[in-house]
Amino acid sequence: MRFSRVFGALMLPGSAVLAATLTQVSNYGGTATSKAQMWIYVPDNVKANPALVVVIHSCQSSAQTYFRNSLIPWAQGSDKGGYITLWPSSPNSGGCWDVSSKSSLSRNGGGDSNAIANMVTYAIPKYSVNPSRVYVTGGSSGAMMSNVLAASYPEIFAAASLYSGSQRDASTCARGQSIDTAEKWGDTARAMYPGYSSTRPKMQIWHGSVDTTISPNNYMEEIKQWTNVFGVSTTATAEKADYPEKNYKMSDYGPNVEGIYATGVGHSVPAHLAASEAWFGLP
Repeated sequence: MRFSRVFGALMLPGSAVLAATLTQVSNYGGTATSKAQMWIYVPDNVKANPALVVVIHSCQSSAQTYFRNSLIPWAQGSDKGGYITLWPSSPNSGGCWDVSSKSSLSRNGGGDSNAIANMVTYAIPKYSVNPSRVYVTGGSSGAMMSNVLAASYPEIFAAASLYSGSQRDASTCARGQSIDTAEKWGDTARAMYPGYSSTRPKMQIWHGSVDTTISPNNYMEEIKQWTNVFGVSTTATAEKADYPEKNYKMSDYGPNVEGIYATGVGHSVPAHLAASEAWFGLP
């Protein structure tokens, strides 16, 4: 097995030198035809039987770039909380993820989603990960892929936190033109793993009100999708204004679906580490 280390030790103010690095795994196995790359970050203080968070980048990015992005603080969360982060890197032109082809929208179809699932199944035994504490998050195209993974590999993930994504692909959905019933969107998710009837990941959905890249219309369409999957109403059971910060509004739809709508925020909503970690039950 060949590993490539690209980030050396760093010094944080008031702390000791950290030797942990973002490391490429060159062969994670599996049957996917997608050439997505796997990068892993194991903190120096990794806990026994740790949790794993899959962090999926947006378009015009990569695993390495996303890892360095100060608005995506999952590496810092990993250092503080002792959990492992996995950073897939897209093989596609422009860095976007395939969230529209049959190969990615079908379980074990060989596409990008299949490749990321293979990375997780490799990481669990390799790094002694607790298989009941595997989570996924992403922004924009990465949020769309996270949505696909939650639907097509529901037994792998315990929860998802999606920032500025959509309920399906990036064409008509991104423009806000795909408006449908909750049942139709629920059927779209269920079709990615036909016949599955066991536990599904709980879903946290973020979107900004002035997003001109992926229409804010997608926020409610995603809420409709996952409330239908969980068999609950699209009417919120509880709401909290100015959470996790001013002009954000949290809406709960029972224990498994949560929406956070950010008024005045564009594309994409910055990652809110504490709120996403709380949703995941981390650290």
